[in-house]
Amino acid sequence: MLRIVLFIAAIFAATDLQAAQRYATEDIRQEVVGRRIYLAAPFGGEFPLNYRQDGSVDGDGEALGLGRFVQPKDVGSWWIEADRLCQKFRTWYDGRPMCFELYRVDDERLKWIRNDGETGIARIGPKL
Repeated sequence: MLRIVLFIAAIFAATDLQAAQRYATEDIRQEVVGRRIYLAAPFGGEFPLNYRQDGSVDGDGEALGLGRFVQPKDVGSWWIEADRLCQKFRTWYDGRPMCFELYRVDDERLKWIRNDGETGIARIGPKL
């Protein structure tokens, strides 16, 4: 029974994703670059990332109390590759590069799928 429920849930998730519009390179440039993007945190709150025009990205998780677990602030670089937003921080994720497919949820939110399969929702914030 559990397998059937999981299978049905996967079909609905795939259908929702197919209905959502995937960001292309130009969409990323217009709607992400030069803005603060707020990642929804698993236990509430939001984690801000600043995608700057100069190709740098920085984040600050102090408000979420991340200092107990990891370095709360970091800086890195971003780039666009094959319609995916990629980034690499100095210390977060051991400095490994990661790329994300982005999908429009509505005018203020997007869904991200990281190249390792992790997913989440983010709110598109103000211009920097």
